Amino acid sequence: MIYCLTGEIIYIDALSNTAVIDCAGVGYKLTVTGTTLSYLSACPKNEKVRVFTYMAVREDAVELFGFRNPEELATFKILISVSGVGPKAAIAILTVLSPEALAMAVSSGDVKAICQAQGVGKRIAERIVLELKDKLAKNMPDLDTSSSAVSSSAAAKGSLADARDALLVLGYTRGEIDAALKGIDKTMETEDIIRSALGRLMK
Repeated sequence: MIYCLTGEIIYIDALSNTAVIDCAGVGYKLTVTGTTLSYLSACPKNEKVRVFTYMAVREDAVELFGFRNPEELATFKILISVSGVGPKAAIAILTVLSPEALAMAVSSGDVKAICQAQGVGKRIAERIVLELKDKLAKNMPDLDTSSSAVSSSAAAKGSLADARDALLVLGYTRGEIDAALKGIDKTMETEDIIRSALGRLMK
């Protein structure tokens, strides 16, 4: 398994969200998220970059997918674990939603936010919310994950609790989350708290 690639960018195609990175004379073609594409496009020529990768192996093809950071990669793996969600759909979702925004969309039942992704219809978006909420419910059995309950709960518990629920959606255990949130600035917005916690969890 190729965990990451470090090399120079030799080709970028914004229309197909692909990039080619030269690593010691070998060019690796990657399908990347919109965020990763923007990052690579902004890098100076001849400067080495690092992208984290996922290799999808099928009977008829082997394809590499690239991500700017481990958080995106981890979220991609969670998305493709959902029934009916393939790598291309996961890339499309992470092009319009950051890992933090996706976690918030799932925990609040915001199907419309997920449907913004190209090629992702309402049925798939609802399945993503349902299956990932099931993961949240298994981690917190006493939590009612209906949309109305999540909304009222979010208003009552505040940003820190919302961030904890969203991190559970992303597959982290309560122990890992509590450690990552220890000492964090509780006055930050929910997505900022999630982003800071993810940074700690990925170290």
